[in-house]
Amino acid sequence: MKRRLALAGAAFLAAAASILVYAQPASAAVGLHISGRNIVEANGSNFIMRGVNHPHVWYTSQTSAFANVKALGANTVRVVLGSGKRWGPSTDIPNIISLCKANKLICVLEVHDTTGYGEDGAAATLDEAVNYWISQKSALVGQESYVAINIGNEPIGNNNPAQWTAATAAAIQKMRSNGFQHLLMVDAPNWGQDWQNVMRDTGQTVLDADTQHNTVLSIHMYAVYNTAQKVIDYLDAIQAKGWPLVIGEFGWQFSSSEVDHETILAQAQARGLGYIGWSWSGNTDPILDMATNFDPGQLTTWGQRIFNGTNGIKATSKEASVYSGVITSPSVSVSPSRSVSPSPSRSVSPSPSRSASSSPPPAGRTCTAAYSIVGQWPGGFQGDVKVTAGSSAISGWTVTWTFANGQTITQSWNATVTSSGSAVTARNVSYNGGLGAGASTNFGFLGSWNATTNAMPTLSCTAS
Repeated sequence: MKRRLALAGAAFLAAAASILVYAQPASAAVGLHISGRNIVEANGSNFIMRGVNHPHVWYTSQTSAFANVKALGANTVRVVLGSGKRWGPSTDIPNIISLCKANKLICVLEVHDTTGYGEDGAAATLDEAVNYWISQKSALVGQESYVAINIGNEPIGNNNPAQWTAATAAAIQKMRSNGFQHLLMVDAPNWGQDWQNVMRDTGQTVLDADTQHNTVLSIHMYAVYNTAQKVIDYLDAIQAKGWPLVIGEFGWQFSSSEVDHETILAQAQARGLGYIGWSWSGNTDPILDMATNFDPGQLTTWGQRIFNGTNGIKATSKEASVYSGVITSPSVSVSPSRSVSPSPSRSVSPSPSRSASSSPPPAGRTCTAAYSIVGQWPGGFQGDVKVTAGSSAISGWTVTWTFANGQTITQSWNATVTSSGSAVTARNVSYNGGLGAGASTNFGFLGSWNATTNAMPTLSCTAS
């Protein structure tokens, strides 16, 4: 992933959340705009983002991504652009917007060059990002119902994150003084994760800088947010102030020290918050890919989870009413608060993956399963199993195997996994049991091992 996810290993500075509620004045309904804590459309219909990030600037030929994520249920795509400082410049905004509109997606356009400014010497400033938006203004004016502008991705690193407040306020004011009426999105400092609470504590100043009161804050949730308490504590603090918020990026929990994506998905749904997962495909760390090689027929474990799982995109996404004329106002409930401090990000480096397949699929109501080791480290490893239906559609599957070297499973996802000694049984969950002929799904797990060889077992798959 051509970006920095990790935070510096410093102590978290906990601060008491304000109990004052911020109520924004009504905005002129030019297009997408803020009403209280919510993003609404010009007709007053609530719009809750359910989408994915697409790394367009590095893969400009992958334009099929727009149709593919829409087909999987997304209502939003956050498109990575370059200002020319590090990547790009992206001068194809008219085509990007056309692709979004053709596929009935809301476009969130972002400049990625600002990532980690102050810590990454190559990064652009927010002011430079605004200059890029001004250069592209002719392609953006009139698209306010379809486009939100994310001024700059993760615009401040861990060095002097306090500079975020003034720099972000100035960027908003410069956008407005140059005539932009779009919904603006602003990312937090600390590489987007706000672990020093600068955005949490000074967001009011940034929101007040917008004369149109049409700015939404964006938090990126990675290794800082690796427990339910950390996720809930941060979301509670922002909600208590009545500020609009989206989860503009987040990954998934592929190890115990990584992001608690289950809580993020559940809390976003309960609170009526938009979320945009990272990312469709093309990451330098492919564990974060939702689709292998941009192929929607090869969804990864992460892709299956975010699109097809509980609180995922397919189950909770509603198309923007600007495309259908339908007004919806989802109900929102609030969860209780809890709080703990964040911990450092992942510190192990997986070894190259290995894979072993079962026998070829026989004819009839059958399935096969292929086992692979995604990565391993002293004492632990991550495994993945791909289940493929045979020549006929199936409604459920069960995979069994026996570990030969003392391995044990400590955590699993996208399957119900039980163990009895060295014998393991994995059964489909509600959303991935039905497979068409030749179709596949994946489930994953974390395990422990202490032998000299992490041998791959032989799998058996039965279908119903």
